[in-house]
Amino acid sequence: MKRADRWLLAALYLSLAAVMGWAATHREREVVLSRFVTSLRGRTPNQVHNVALAARSINGRWIRPGEVFSFNRAVGPWTRDAGYQRAPVSYDGEVVPSWGGGVCQASTTLYNAALLAGLAVVERHRHQWIPKYVAPGRDAAVAYSNIDLRLRNDFPWPVRLGGEVRGQLVEFRVVAPERPPGRFEIRQRVAMVAPPAVVRQPWREGLPARRVRNPGRPGGRVLTYRVRLQEGREVARELLSDDTYPAMNRLLLADGDGQGGLN
Repeated sequence: MKRADRWLLAALYLSLAAVMGWAATHREREVVLSRFVTSLRGRTPNQVHNVALAARSINGRWIRPGEVFSFNRAVGPWTRDAGYQRAPVSYDGEVVPSWGGGVCQASTTLYNAALLAGLAVVERHRHQWIPKYVAPGRDAAVAYSNIDLRLRNDFPWPVRLGGEVRGQLVEFRVVAPERPPGRFEIRQRVAMVAPPAVVRQPWREGLPARRVRNPGRPGGRVLTYRVRLQEGREVARELLSDDTYPAMNRLLLADGDGQGGLN
């Protein structure tokens, strides 16, 4: 091993030892800065498995003062070798199977816990369509290697992330030795709503027998703010995102002559 490599390993060891030593000293007086829960009801078993695996990868992770946390780096590639399973994801208006399907619910739940704790948002992306498990503007899409959720700890102390699946709920929380003054709230303003269009597709052999191929989903524009309150009064307001989601078409199968269909 080269001398420079030994120095780097020693520095990393000392940094980790400092955090772990601090944790052992302060664990007994930790406070929960925030927690956020989303429902897994309606998700497939494989999606739930993938969400739980991602939550376990993050549970217990520390973010040091000034450090930037990367969801993708913490969770790693969601591949079969990593234990992930193929599960449904929405792609271009269709539901298709993909390795790690459902992981975005873990990143979204963590994102909301981070917002309520006061962590800084370095990188966040909306989904193509409004997800069903959280309000529009409060989602955080991820795709390994190119779409990430990154959070920065601007507090003068380390924070610890917790994540777990319990039954049909996934919860993330942020824990610290102290609680900063005041509290944070998320407020939103809906600027526009776009109803889904109805698209009729002639039936052909190989298509499913059900008349509604996709029930559709409304779109719209929503502005999301983080408000800091002290003694019940607003002292700061931060625009987190200005998101515009397209409406997902309601896709129906027409009758054999192509003229009918379900309204």
